[in-house]
Amino acid sequence: MTNKKTDQTAKKSAPDNEGANYQVLARKYRPTNFSGLIGQDAMVRTLTNAFDADRLAHAFILSGVRGVGKTTTARIIAKALNCIGEDGNGKPTINPCGKCEMCLAIAEDRHLDVFEMDAASRTGVDDIRELIDAVRYKPVSARYKVYIIDEVHMLSRNAFNALLKTLEEPPEHVKFVFATTEIRKVPVTVLSRCQRFDLRRVNVETLIRHFAEIVEKEGALISEQGLALIARVSDGSVRDGQSLLDQIVTTGRREEKEIGEGDVREILGLADRERTFDLLEKVLKGEIEIALEIVQQDYINGSDPLSTLQDLAELVHWLTRIKVAPKTLEDLTVSESERSRGKNLSGKLSMANLGRAWQMIVKGLKEVQTSLTPIQAVEMILVRLAYLSDLPSPNDVIRNLEKYRDHPEGAVTPTNDQNKSTPSTLSSNTSGPRGLAFELEEQPEKQTLSNFKLNNFEQVIALLDDHDERILMADLVNNVHLVSFEPGKIEVCLAEAANPDTPKRLYSFLNSVMEERWSVSLATQGGNPTLREQKREEERALHVEIKQGSLMQAVMENFPGAEIETIRQIDDKDFSTPEEKKSGGEKIT
Repeated sequence: MTNKKTDQTAKKSAPDNEGANYQVLARKYRPTNFSGLIGQDAMVRTLTNAFDADRLAHAFILSGVRGVGKTTTARIIAKALNCIGEDGNGKPTINPCGKCEMCLAIAEDRHLDVFEMDAASRTGVDDIRELIDAVRYKPVSARYKVYIIDEVHMLSRNAFNALLKTLEEPPEHVKFVFATTEIRKVPVTVLSRCQRFDLRRVNVETLIRHFAEIVEKEGALISEQGLALIARVSDGSVRDGQSLLDQIVTTGRREEKEIGEGDVREILGLADRERTFDLLEKVLKGEIEIALEIVQQDYINGSDPLSTLQDLAELVHWLTRIKVAPKTLEDLTVSESERSRGKNLSGKLSMANLGRAWQMIVKGLKEVQTSLTPIQAVEMILVRLAYLSDLPSPNDVIRNLEKYRDHPEGAVTPTNDQNKSTPSTLSSNTSGPRGLAFELEEQPEKQTLSNFKLNNFEQVIALLDDHDERILMADLVNNVHLVSFEPGKIEVCLAEAANPDTPKRLYSFLNSVMEERWSVSLATQGGNPTLREQKREEERALHVEIKQGSLMQAVMENFPGAEIETIRQIDDKDFSTPEEKKSGGEKIT
């Protein structure tokens, strides 16, 4: 009977023991040597050469974002310095055996000569004084005393100062290994005494391969797209990815089926990428009612409003990258449907509006973070995005300022463009928000200017101004010497400050808006002065002419020492005296 009860007790306690001995994946698959450390090839190569040549620094500092392996690397370095091999006669090696007494003791965090200190909780100078006092004594059993200080940037200024002398000239039996996520907060006096290694974020492809190996060992089933999503969410952090993977594996173990991308999104509480696409398209098309319904439904289903806006920001950034760097679409970690929709959507949106949408979303993130009702803040941001097309562009603002400058009294006749609805009052826009619908529709072929001829270079400049090509226009005015001009053919010479792509850009512009074909050739020398230089020369000539005129001479006689500061042409006003008008005298301008 006793044996039976004992057996029952053992069976009953077995699951508890199994649970007590469980290790999370981040600890279970923590690398024990440099061969298992992923994504840090440059550092491993440097350390390998240092061990081979017996050129080991007395202090190392490891920097990088959370979860890339700083503390793990520090422990591996401690093993590599003190490993004695299975036979007990080994030397410092880049490949610690992991089986000798030293390796086992370090791995189990019980070695008397390897000290691991958390600077976040021990920041004072007294803690460092204790360390300095202990440094003088030789190791108990190891080859080196190794001091691992994690989050070293948290030490106080006095603590750093107390450590400097020891760090510069430590005893031969002492090695320091520092780890930090804020390398800029570490004094340069400390950095100059250490061999620095910057641990990089692990790329998505490497993370996918690493996670696939773990999943295989754990006997789980996760699709490649699911692993790719986990890798992207990890943001280059191996530990973050392993923690997420642990959650996914635990959830999917009971279901005994392959976990797909949709399952991963549901488990982690991530918004569906397709719904993010739908939301952005509806907002930019001005279909704000449908967009608000999407947001409300996601909110009811448990989606965080801040996460919704962050997903929109990420998508706008990705679309912008596609537009300026088409190779972005070659990322195999993105599904084919996403690549297709991204290519289509980015092609329909202008760079200007992508930039404006990004700015509005980024500023909106702060509003959501500080709002008492985040969902309402998100909805208001989406409404503003829907009315994005009603906001004046920077070019429109500049043009209006120029008009105001020419007519300071404000008597500017409104143009057709100015009569459009403005965002000042919603009632002025009877048709509702237009978003960027005019750009999301199928784009017709660009209309060419028929029956229009360019007879001189100045007309080319005016044409560029009409089409808001301000950068190209400025370069032509300031840095381009005209060599020859005839209809259909332009030859120019570039100044040193000119953009070398200017002739190519001018060629593309003219042939995109003009019906006739144009050629733009580049000369190595010669040419007329630039339009800016010509204008300055005209201003100097006018200045001399006015200064030598009778009117200015009379002014100089009455106001000795007076100088001409500016010259302004006054139109449509006659300031002639009655006597001058009767005698047909000159009009003063």
